[in-house]
Amino acid sequence: QPGTLNQAIKDIEARVDKEMDGSIHSIWLLAECWSHWTPEPQGPPVSIHARLGCFITKYDFVMFNCDQIQRIPLNFVDRITYGAFNFPKHSLLRREGEGLRIFWDRLREPSFTSRWNPFTTDFPYMTFTYHPVRDISDTFASICDIHKFREQLKDAALKVHALKPIPGKANGILVLNQSIQIEAYVGLMSFIGNQNKLGYCMARGNIGY
Repeated sequence: QPGTLNQAIKDIEARVDKEMDGSIHSIWLLAECWSHWTPEPQGPPVSIHARLGCFITKYDFVMFNCDQIQRIPLNFVDRITYGAFNFPKHSLLRREGEGLRIFWDRLREPSFTSRWNPFTTDFPYMTFTYHPVRDISDTFASICDIHKFREQLKDAALKVHALKPIPGKANGILVLNQSIQIEAYVGLMSFIGNQNKLGYCMARGNIGY
């Protein structure tokens, strides 16, 4: 609806401590892909902050509510990969298109329990793809542009790495063009949910969810 995105931006800005994180540098609208079970949650606006943090938020565009917000220090971001999605050889799942994965702890691998928990939040990376609304208008196409988001994230992270290096850690960021591995094999509920866009907050007849 008209004005929905502007309202979401205002709600997110109100949750940011500008003294600690600096002013908002840019805001993006992307769709998050869960890398091991692949259901798509609603698209999170992603805001890059000029000084220290990248905030990833889960916003309900129907109820105008910020359900979740995650802060990733930009000096923790150490790798960005971009490419087509790749599934195991015998996987029944497929995903077209390309995505972007942000890593912020290259030394830590997800635990076995995390890999089998579809609701886990302790993965050291997040995966994004284009939001379905990007073809609506030029405005949406601009804020859903993964290529521009990747470049701005890289530049912002490099600046923060230089300003606030982490002791004992090799400071810098790798930007790689390579396929994004999705470790999922069956995922029937994910397939049904993604086909019907059940992870997005949308008006469906007289009901919005």
